[in-house]
Amino acid sequence: QVQLVESGGGLVQPGGSLRLSCAASGPVSDMYAMGWYRQAPGKQRELVAVIGSNMTPHYAEAVQGRFTISRDSAKTTIQLQMTNLEPEDTAVYFCNSGAFSLRQPGAYWGQGTQVTVST
Repeated sequence: QVQLVESGGGLVQPGGSLRLSCAASGPVSDMYAMGWYRQAPGKQRELVAVIGSNMTPHYAEAVQGRFTISRDSAKTTIQLQMTNLEPEDTAVYFCNSGAFSLRQPGAYWGQGTQVTVST
């Protein structure tokens, strides 16, 4: 069973930065895309950023230019560098993997990590 473990969430002031990490273990294919989704209270889960096996990233319009997704050469760990954070970025952030495409999430989800942007 693939396991995804996130770390790095927390409380930050508007304009601040945070870095999230996600490590995958188990029968992980290096052909899987890996990415981040988020879910705010009362809202549906939405894509934040995803990176393919060829290291091609894709970002949601809301975070373009502020967030950067990266993946290690072993393709089992991803990070999300978040800068210029806004209160609207407050959500539980979930790591995802298991899909070969960037267009849809895979079957595997992490437990989520809370990001709160507030004064």
